[in-house]
This record gives sequence, structure tokens and C-alpha cells, in this order.
Amino acid sequence: MQAAQFSRFGKPEEVIDVVEQPEPDAPGDGEALVQTEFFPINPADLLNLEGKYGATPPQLPSVPGAEGVGRVLKVGAGVAHLKPGDRVLLPGPGAWRERALGKAAGMFALPAGVDPKQLAMLRVNPPTAYLMLHRYVAPQAGHWVMQNAANSGVGHLLVKLAREAGMKTVNVVRRPELVAALRAHGGDVVLVDGPDLDVRVREAIGGGTLALGIDAVGGASTQRLARCLADGGTVVNYGALSGEACSVDTRELIFRGVSLTGFWLRRWFVETPPGEIAALYRTLAGKLADGTLAVDVERTYPLRQLKDAVAHAARGARQGKILVSCTET
Repeated sequence: MQAAQFSRFGKPEEVIDVVEQPEPDAPGDGEALVQTEFFPINPADLLNLEGKYGATPPQLPSVPGAEGVGRVLKVGAGVAHLKPGDRVLLPGPGAWRERALGKAAGMFALPAGVDPKQLAMLRVNPPTAYLMLHRYVAPQAGHWVMQNAANSGVGHLLVKLAREAGMKTVNVVRRPELVAALRAHGGDVVLVDGPDLDVRVREAIGGGTLALGIDAVGGASTQRLARCLADGGTVVNYGALSGEACSVDTRELIFRGVSLTGFWLRRWFVETPPGEIAALYRTLAGKLADGTLAVDVERTYPLRQLKDAVAHAARGARQGKILVSCTET
């Protein structure tokens, strides 16, 4: 069986390799064996390869990957809700491998007739966008939500989820050439980041209510986002694309009551009952099935070209996700 593996931290395409590993054992009680179809390469995966993701770097050597999709090959004793052929989310972490063995209780059959490439991206970005929109400031029709790095996978999903909730979006990007595409995607207001961002945001939304800001960049971008929010607003940070710590000055925190909090999907998994997790994924899978949610895919590589895929994912100015296929040669 082939799997991705890295034994040192560094430039992602230089440290990642495709290696031969032993086949998984036959599924035991309550387990399922899954054949991988597709997995995406996310920014967190690249940071993991660099040793910059999370509080504790992984033990090496390690198989990366937080998500993907595959079909059940075999189930163990006591598994009644799955059967061979069912399409499921890959058990993780360590999803970048041809086959995986996992606990069946954490799996459920995905809807038929949905593009498996879209399902491969279901585990991470859709719940991240959904939970950040719903957990911190209750969505209200007619209100605004603001985000930076709005051309990302999470950003595109947030635009669609906000519209479904009756909200409007202010979308901040770092390059002017991204504006038109994001407007075409449904962004109500799309602005290029800059020191006068708060002035331009207030002009764009008029007297509208803007109480929630979603930050993937960190550094001074967090402060610029916080300055745009109404008094008592909330900034939710879920990334540090700038490589810098979040910065919010005392005027926003003390005198305007703006709060800064963080979101990490892995912590949500730990703190949330399995039934509630499965219920959210069924809801989100339904939104894929009815066309509400979709993420653009720029290119799909076979597993043997993983180094090229990782290098492509690390480049800027992409127009969609990079996926890897474990069934194509």
C-alpha cells in the first residue's frame, strides 16, 4: 500500500514522499476498512509539513492529511450501519494513504449522486465556515459578516452560507485581480486590504450592522478587521497566513468592547458529542447534494505526483483547491 510520509520538517514539496507501507489489518469489531478515492491539500497540511501547525508538531515519521473520501471495502463484526461500497469520509488524521482502517462509529454513509471530489473536502472547510458563522454571533437576516482571505475555500463557503442565512458579506482580499471573481461568486462587497479599510467598509455598508469578523490572516490584518466592526463585535481568528500573531489594540478591546477569540476545528471534535458531529455533517452533506455548497477545484493529481501537487497547492493565485486521487494512475 502506498502512503504519503514525511520524516523532517521543511519546504512541503521537498519533505513529502510517497512510500510503501504494510496493508492495514482486516477490520476488527466495530471497525471499517476504507479505500481512498480523493483527498485535498489544505493550508493546514502545508503548515504541518513545515512544523508550524498547532501547539505540538507531529511525531516523525508521520502520514499527513486531515480529510478525504473513500469507499468501504470491508466492515468488522457489529457494524450494521455501513456496508461495502458505501462512500464515507476518511478516518483521520493521516488521511494521505491508499487505504485506512478506522472506527465505524465515526463514519456514516454519504449521499449518493454527489461529486466525490466535493465530498473529499467536506470534513474541514464546510464545518469551519458553518460553525464560525453560527457559534459566536447569532446570524440575523439583513446583517453583515466580514472576512479576510475571502478567496479561500472557507471564504467561498462562508459567502454561500451567509447568503443562505439572509446575511450580506464584506470580503477582503490581498490582490486586486481577485475582486471580480469573488463578486461573481456572490460576495456582496469585495475590497482590497489596506490601512483605510474601515473607512471603505463603512461607506460600503451604510448604516448596516456588522458584528462578526472572520480572520484567517493574523498580524495587523486582525486589527484592521476589528476596526471595521460595530461596538461589541467579535473577531474569530482561525489562521495565521501572515505568519504573525494577531494584533488588536486597546481602543478596540477596552473602549469599544470588541472581543477576539479563536476557532480550531480539532478542538470542536474533542468537545462535541459524536451524535452532534454526525448531525452537522449530514446537514452539510445535504447542502452539497442540493448544490448550496461547492468549492472550485483547480487540478487533480494522481498520488504518484504528490510532490507536484503539494508544490502547486503552496503557490499563490490559485483559483481552486488541489486534490489528489488514489484511484488514478
